[in-house]
Amino acid sequence: MKNVALLLLLAVAPGAQEATPATVTFAKDIAPIVFARCAACHRPGEAGPFSLLEYGDLKKRAKQILEVVESRRMPPWKPVEGHGEFAGERRMTPEEVTTLKTWVAQGCVEGDVKELPPAPKFPEGWALGEPDLVVTMPEAYTVPAEGQDSIRAFTVPLGLTEDKYVRAIQFRPTNYKVVHHAMLLLDPTPESRRKDEADPAPGFPGLTVGLGALLGGPLATWTPGDVPKFYPDGMGREMKKNSDLVMQVHFNPIGKVVEEKVRVGFWFTKGTPQKLVVSMPMYSTKIDLPADEKGLQVRDRVVLPVSVDLFGIIPHAHNLARECRIWAKDPDGKEIPLIWIKDWNFDWQEQYRYKEMIRLTAGTEINMVWTYDNTSENPRNPSQPPVRVRFGLGSKDEMATAGVLVATSSPADKLRLYFAVFSKQREK
Repeated sequence: MKNVALLLLLAVAPGAQEATPATVTFAKDIAPIVFARCAACHRPGEAGPFSLLEYGDLKKRAKQILEVVESRRMPPWKPVEGHGEFAGERRMTPEEVTTLKTWVAQGCVEGDVKELPPAPKFPEGWALGEPDLVVTMPEAYTVPAEGQDSIRAFTVPLGLTEDKYVRAIQFRPTNYKVVHHAMLLLDPTPESRRKDEADPAPGFPGLTVGLGALLGGPLATWTPGDVPKFYPDGMGREMKKNSDLVMQVHFNPIGKVVEEKVRVGFWFTKGTPQKLVVSMPMYSTKIDLPADEKGLQVRDRVVLPVSVDLFGIIPHAHNLARECRIWAKDPDGKEIPLIWIKDWNFDWQEQYRYKEMIRLTAGTEINMVWTYDNTSENPRNPSQPPVRVRFGLGSKDEMATAGVLVATSSPADKLRLYFAVFSKQREK
């Protein structure tokens, strides 16, 4: 009887009824997270160094995966939460990180394969159907098996005999593993073509794109795992006839020689769109970073002469940049956060699209500030010991830019916006 009483006492004692933590399994809990957050890059034929579609792929790398996830190095997603709501966010939630941590602690249980969700399906070939225009590099570029990364720009004539309006673009390398990222620009002048023709190798040094490409502005960026998207309904980006496409491509050797010949597909609108997409450049050339100093800031500011719909943003700088913050302030003084990146990484820049368009009225002020670290404490500083760095297009120079993607409601508004932007550029 004493033993029975003791057992009853233990049964009702505080904490005695606490449930044993449920077993976390790959099939039920982990696969959905990995399929959603990692599989775009970590699958056969993509840029990730290994696939993560199968149980065995994760189990043998479980501790490594947990380490890079807990440190937020993976999945690569730089914007600070709460400063802009973006489509396609790869950030893992705290709950997802905890689930992964529990799975590793419990021994990486596979679970019932019947609970395994279907593997994600990704579009093969042209993601949005057959493009209206496909252009290909005139000749292949040889990426060596070993050595340093390189950035090369290639000029490709578009062959347009009339003005067009693009609504989507897809960048398709031959070998995704050898291309780290790319930026596509439009050059309405012959400058980029002349640079390409003057260099005996295919293309020309990629960090020295000229004023023609800067004038035409960025069309799109590509990073591993990107899936092309149409502009919002009723929008299109004007492409002038006789313009050239300029592809600024970052290559990385993969241990074997690769002949790379990129293709790019364009989808056009049917007729003139209701709203015209404009890449509004923000930038500063007043960059002078003494050696062994950090916390230095560079700013730019623009006031909108017309109302626009903001739907994307493309920050850009080099290796000394550590932080980028861009925000708007409406005519009533209300602040609208647009993007904040606290740990800038040149290798993970991309074009960010907002989940919902942001209406910015005429008179709204857009502010941009970049912060730099030119000390040896910056692990990405290309000069050791540090040296003085100024504005420039070279890899050891610095930049402070952002392409603000907006749509205007009429050709007249587009012209007013262009006039304001280029007047400001002329002043600079």
